[in-house]
Amino acid sequence: MRRCVLSLLVFCCLLPAQTKKVIANLSPDMLKELAVSAPNVRIVAARGPELAKEIEDADAMVGVTLTPELFKHARQLKWLHISSAGVESHGRQIGVFPELVDSNVVVTNAKNVYGPQIADHAFAFLLALTRKLNVSIPRQQLEEWPPGRDGMFELNGKTAVIIGVGGIGSQIAQRAHGFGMKVIGVDIRDIPTSNIIQRVVPPDMLNSVLPEADVVFVSVPHTAKSEGMMGARQFELMKQGSYFIAMSRGKIYDHQALVKALDSRRLAGVGLDATDPEPLPKGHPLWKFPNVIITPHVSGGSDNLEARLTYLVKENIRRFGAGLPLLNVVDKKEGF
Repeated sequence: MRRCVLSLLVFCCLLPAQTKKVIANLSPDMLKELAVSAPNVRIVAARGPELAKEIEDADAMVGVTLTPELFKHARQLKWLHISSAGVESHGRQIGVFPELVDSNVVVTNAKNVYGPQIADHAFAFLLALTRKLNVSIPRQQLEEWPPGRDGMFELNGKTAVIIGVGGIGSQIAQRAHGFGMKVIGVDIRDIPTSNIIQRVVPPDMLNSVLPEADVVFVSVPHTAKSEGMMGARQFELMKQGSYFIAMSRGKIYDHQALVKALDSRRLAGVGLDATDPEPLPKGHPLWKFPNVIITPHVSGGSDNLEARLTYLVKENIRRFGAGLPLLNVVDKKEGF
């Protein structure tokens, strides 16, 4: 009897692990790699009308838009990967929705993939404004040599307040520290201080640190709690001659209040890669200010982006197939 039990156990160990079905539209090269690194995962490509059928027995969806209607057909979905840094609905992106939030489906995203290049873009804004490149570059096209150094601003010894110290905000903090700046973080999480970030306060203490800021960076995800957190009162609390840089979502700050802060010359300069709506409509007051630089939500661009996104997808599919914890898991209720 004992020999029979041992034989049965050996036989069970030799059985292949249960194959997991993942809907993902991947390149042939990635499929070859996953055949080796995740042998118990079956990748199925599906688009359009095919999705409703394929999702019925799918265990995961990677980089494929999941709508509430499609979710009704998902009988055994366990994991959804969203390819953007945010998980809220934005433009044509459908993020998490109530039925998904209330389910047991694990959601991951690319929140740590976009940090380096967006932080670079944030400092490109700040340096262009503080070194008056926004003034000299347009004059170059006219072959003019404008005199003077008025209004130039040195970053060393100044204070940066970073609203949202996650994958993007932490990268902004590193760069600010490298320029000799004091860094204060504002975050819902209990983030330990370090030689890079000297202090972290919760969002309900934002008003207490804004008067210290020479520059305010917005890199917080858009959630119900963060929407509108930079309003009229917050801009009034900012230093005379300070800078405002918005990198995440346009709904985080009040556009009318920002215009007022510019009209009153409280702010020395503004950099915006995110507005609400997008594109910013023609004739909007923010277009008229020479000390405002606006880019069309392109700060996530990078020559290294594709490699980082590819690694994240491959590693998470491998982990999913092996039953290991996934990278970049999202708190669905908090929205990041």
